[in-house]
Amino acid sequence: MQSDNRSQHPPLPEGLHRSNYIRLRTIIWLRWAAVFGQLTALFVAERYYNLRLEVGLFYLVIGASVLANLIAMFVFPENRRLSERENFFMVLFDLLQLGALLFLAGGLNNPFSILIVGPVAVSAAVLSTRSTILLGLITVLIASGLTQAYYPLRTELGYILRIPEIFVFGTWAAVTIAVIFLGVYVRRIALDANAMSEAFQAAQLALSREQKLTDLGGVVAAAAHELGTPLATIKLVSSELIDEFPEGSEAREDIALIASQADRCRDILRSMGRAGKDDLYLRQAPVTTVVQDAVSPHLDRGKTLHFLQESNDGTEQPEIYRKPEIIHGLRNLVQNAVDFSRANVWVETHWNAETVTIRIQDDGGGFPPSMIGRIGDPFMRRRSNAKLRAKNTAYEGMGLGLFIAKTLLERTGAELAFANGPARTRLPGDGPQRSGALVIVRWPIADIAVDKSEGRTPLGQNILITS
Repeated sequence: MQSDNRSQHPPLPEGLHRSNYIRLRTIIWLRWAAVFGQLTALFVAERYYNLRLEVGLFYLVIGASVLANLIAMFVFPENRRLSERENFFMVLFDLLQLGALLFLAGGLNNPFSILIVGPVAVSAAVLSTRSTILLGLITVLIASGLTQAYYPLRTELGYILRIPEIFVFGTWAAVTIAVIFLGVYVRRIALDANAMSEAFQAAQLALSREQKLTDLGGVVAAAAHELGTPLATIKLVSSELIDEFPEGSEAREDIALIASQADRCRDILRSMGRAGKDDLYLRQAPVTTVVQDAVSPHLDRGKTLHFLQESNDGTEQPEIYRKPEIIHGLRNLVQNAVDFSRANVWVETHWNAETVTIRIQDDGGGFPPSMIGRIGDPFMRRRSNAKLRAKNTAYEGMGLGLFIAKTLLERTGAELAFANGPARTRLPGDGPQRSGALVIVRWPIADIAVDKSEGRTPLGQNILITS
């Protein structure tokens, strides 16, 4: 089985991200809007349609919402982020308040009874599954109670406004179905949106980290360039001075130490600046060089990497920019191949006048067939119990690394395709066989190649300087 294992941090508990997004100010303003709507409906029903209502009880129930809002405004800061528990009780209060209003206004005979499913939809979007199920059950219980117990709606002449029992049952069934359907529907949409949001954040962090490493390498390369001359001078002077002192003398040993330390500084700067790409002529390179940069961290991980570079139509190898998106994306794909290969990984680079194509394949078990259509999308496989979660706290099976690679590469104009190689048909002793996962990354040449009109030209052959 081949999946991805990039992150080293355990997933946060469900609902932690969503519920902590809600500000108290948002709840307060929504509740003020609900109070305004309830007062408007009460005014129209009483003055325009002349319904006989328990106005005092209505004002008492609506006043409870007003009082709750005032307490929240004056006791707590409006920019406070509500916790899961606080959000649950906020939604529960609004649900009970709406149920009380329906109790005073005809129960399920009231056309506004469908509004009782609103709090469940809100809960499904921002709260945990447990809270949503609990609120859904409370909603169904309230709707069931409103079919039997309620203050009837009366006209000015005392006539009771009541719909047939079959319609009351139909309204109850509609509320129940709406609670279940909307709860599940909104829940699934919220989970997908939340997973995608977190995955995009992870991709942005990965890109930011790669950019910082690239910038740091540029700084080191610049330092190595600037320090090269004084280090060379120290080396030259020490080499000349060392001949002035006899073997075994203390001064000769000191000069030899200075020369060796200068060499050491040169080697350190050279190794640190190897990744430096800030030089104008190093920001762009042949495509195979960029691929080698991306693959280099995985060369010594115990697997054999096979490289192939060829032109499909005889055109010259294109030069591309060393974009962090390309390097990090290809690095993730190669890491995935190395992690799940048996012993071999193939990295092929092909180009022609129209496209640049990179094929990454291994000799492992390949992608699970049931997941081929979902590769590149973030998904989460939940573990069955706490013991299994404790054994592996990584994002196993989330596809997060592949999502990051796909997202970053697509930003540069690439198209990605995922597939599996043919089944193993030869014996293990017959040599490596490409039976594992296959990832094809293809760019239009116009999207990735360096524009020669920008002024970059070959440096040409070095000319010997003569005096």
